[in-house]
Amino acid sequence: MLLQALAKTRAKTLTKQLAATCLLLTLNATATEVEISGKAGVEGRYFFESGQYADQLTSAQTSLFVESEFYWSWNDGNDSFIFKPFYRIDSKDDERSRGDIRELSYIHASDDWELRVGIRKEFWGVTEFQHLVDVINQTDGVEDIDGEDKFGQLMVNLSLVKDWGIVDLYLLPGFRERSFAGEEGRLRGPINIDTDNVSYESSAAEQHLDFAMRWSHSLGDVDIGTYWFHGTNRDPMLVPTKNAPVQNGETISLGQYYNQMDQVGLDLQVIVEDWLLKFESIYRSTSEEEFWATQSGFEYSFIGVFDTAVDLGLLMEYSWDSRGEGDINSSGSSFQNDVFFGSRIALNDMQSSELLMGFSADLDHNAFNFLIEANRRIGDSFKVNLDLRFFQSTEPADQLYALRDDDHFQLTLEWYY
Repeated sequence: MLLQALAKTRAKTLTKQLAATCLLLTLNATATEVEISGKAGVEGRYFFESGQYADQLTSAQTSLFVESEFYWSWNDGNDSFIFKPFYRIDSKDDERSRGDIRELSYIHASDDWELRVGIRKEFWGVTEFQHLVDVINQTDGVEDIDGEDKFGQLMVNLSLVKDWGIVDLYLLPGFRERSFAGEEGRLRGPINIDTDNVSYESSAAEQHLDFAMRWSHSLGDVDIGTYWFHGTNRDPMLVPTKNAPVQNGETISLGQYYNQMDQVGLDLQVIVEDWLLKFESIYRSTSEEEFWATQSGFEYSFIGVFDTAVDLGLLMEYSWDSRGEGDINSSGSSFQNDVFFGSRIALNDMQSSELLMGFSADLDHNAFNFLIEANRRIGDSFKVNLDLRFFQSTEPADQLYALRDDDHFQLTLEWYY
């Protein structure tokens, strides 16, 4: 009996070892891959002048941030999972101190189709200074005012790959309001935005199911894309808050109102030798207004300037909006008749040093905006970013007038892991 018991025990142990070995072989066979990466950093802003509105911070602002990425793929890379959490803590502006999930999605790729489900970022557009056609994700306004930073959007995206182009279908459940700087924050308008007072045209409010369809294709040196979007407008109308306090006869708090919209868009990019021609256009229809807007221009590249490794790009773009100008708290456009000039310099050195300089001018008002963005790697794990911005406007009707005292210098040190 004892010998039989020992034999059974050994058989069970051998079975478990064999199962474990099979599991390991299976995992190796499916090419499972797990990667953890991300960045953490410290950001400092210094404003050259005191804030022009009550309660605004005077000069210095510091924040710490971390953004990680967890990537897991299996089935020979045909299935993958991505998770990108983000967190920032700011020394002055409470609205900038918060956490967020930038991405949390599952992706399955087949030969001629791809399915993406979860929280994702989807970027559309080709122009440099304004991204008119980029409509899927909501703008994170407290990160910066350039519109480059976006919140993640919950979506189901089916991408069909055909010989005549790629067709993307989007179901977009759920909606996220735009973020704004708080009372103590800079780079904001004169009237505080009450982020707790949000209303919608749709009775479904933030649960409205949005839909988008996009076709894109490459024909040699020509890239083209066009789409239709139906759902909640990503640009809020800022309206006086119900029962808002009044000071000196003026409402001192605004709420956000999001209407429904239909929007069609077109983006086009053409390479002609050293020229890169760019064009974006949209038509938007809501219950309050209908308008057209375009952004077009070019980038010309000089490769190996003066027989060096340096590449120089010259940029020019023009922006037009049929709504005309609007102030900082209206639905009008801040780029209704504006021209942009810029220069991009890539040193192509071991530190991947890059510099972008840009200048914009409002052709209807005495308003200008100047920026410098520079970055350089330090060693294998660090990167330093420098941003310098100047705003000039003498006409209250122009949106830049609200930022005329917000000239600032920003330095960011990032550690990549």
